[in-house]
Amino acid sequence: MNVVDLFLKLLSAESVTPDDGDLLEYLELYLSDFETIKLDRGGVKNLFLYKKFGDGVHLNFAGHVDVVPPGDGWRSAPFEPMILDGRIYARGSQDMKSGVAAFVQAAREAKEFGGTISLLLTSDEEGDGTYGTKIMLKELESRSLLPDFSVVAEPTCEERFGDAIKIGRRGSINGILTIHGKQGHAAYPEKSDNPVHKIAPLLDRLAGVDLDSGDSDFAPSKMVITDIRGGMEVTNVTPGSLRIMFNVRNSTVTTKEDVSNHISKVLDGISYDLDLVQGSYPFVTNRDSKIVQNISKCIEAVTDIKPKLSTAGGTSDARYMGAYGIDVVEFGVINDLIHAPNESTTIDEVVKLYEVFAKLIESFK
Repeated sequence: MNVVDLFLKLLSAESVTPDDGDLLEYLELYLSDFETIKLDRGGVKNLFLYKKFGDGVHLNFAGHVDVVPPGDGWRSAPFEPMILDGRIYARGSQDMKSGVAAFVQAAREAKEFGGTISLLLTSDEEGDGTYGTKIMLKELESRSLLPDFSVVAEPTCEERFGDAIKIGRRGSINGILTIHGKQGHAAYPEKSDNPVHKIAPLLDRLAGVDLDSGDSDFAPSKMVITDIRGGMEVTNVTPGSLRIMFNVRNSTVTTKEDVSNHISKVLDGISYDLDLVQGSYPFVTNRDSKIVQNISKCIEAVTDIKPKLSTAGGTSDARYMGAYGIDVVEFGVINDLIHAPNESTTIDEVVKLYEVFAKLIESFK
C-alpha cells in the first residue's frame, strides 16, 4: 500500500468527532512493529505509537483522525472519496487525513533512525479537545516519553504547496462584558440610564485597536467584538444592561490581565462586569530550532520553495506541545477548503507531503 491508497482508506471512514471511525485500530495494525499506548476517555480514543531505533532524538508526528460534520452542498458523497482531475474530494482531505496518511506512511517505511519515532493520534481535535492530545501528553510525561520535536500535520500552505509552515500560534482569550444601566420608557430617556448610549461613543477605543505592537513572530493583538445584545426587542423600553461578547487572539506580549486593564481604562466611570477566559496560550518555536531548520530544508528540497515561517491562524493541538516545552511546527497541504463542502486536495500534494516527512526522518539520522 502506498500513501495515496492509505489516504483513500482514511477518507472512507465516517469519523465525525469524536468518533474515530475505527481508524486508530486500523493504524495500530498498519504499524504493527510499533509499541502502543492507548488512552480512551470521555468517548474519545487516543493512540500513541512509538519505535525506538537508537538512543538519540525523539521525533514525533501528531494529528487527528476526526473531522467536522460534512454539511450540505457536496457534489459527491463526503465519505466516498472521489478522484477528479488529480484532486481527491472527501471530508477531511485537507483537515487533516492527508497529513495523517503522509506521516504514517513515512514512519512505516523508515528503516534507520538515530533515536525514537512516534505518532500521536486523537479523535478529539475538532470537538472540545478535552480528552485528546492534552491528556495524552500528560500521560506521556508520566512515562518520560515526551518527544524532543514534533510535527503537527495540519494544513498550513497558503497558495502553493510548501510556501508556509507554522512555528507558533496566537493564544485565544474569550470575554463577556456586561454594561449596567437602568431600564426605562423610551419616551422618558432622562429617567433611565441607557447602557447602549454609554458604550456607543467608546466602541472605537475599546475594540479594533492594537493592544500591543506585535513582534517579529506575531501581529499585534486585537480585541474583536463578536456579539452585542440587550433590551427586550421592543421599541418603547430602553435596556437595563448590554452584553458584549468578544475574542482576543493574543501574542506572547499580551496577557489576560492586559486585556482586563485595557477595558478598565476605556470604561472608567462606567458600571460593568467582565468575565475573561484564556482558552489557549500563545507559543512560538525558536526559528533556529533543529526542527524548524530541518523541515524547512526538506520542504525546499521537495518543492524548490523556501517556506515562510508563520504564526497566523487559529489554534491547533500544537499549543499543547508548546506548553510542555516541545519544539513543535505545523506543516501540511494547502488550506483553502477546510470545513467547507467539497473539501479536496491534490494527489500531488499528498505524495509530496509524504516525501517531505520521509526526508525529515532521514535528516535526523
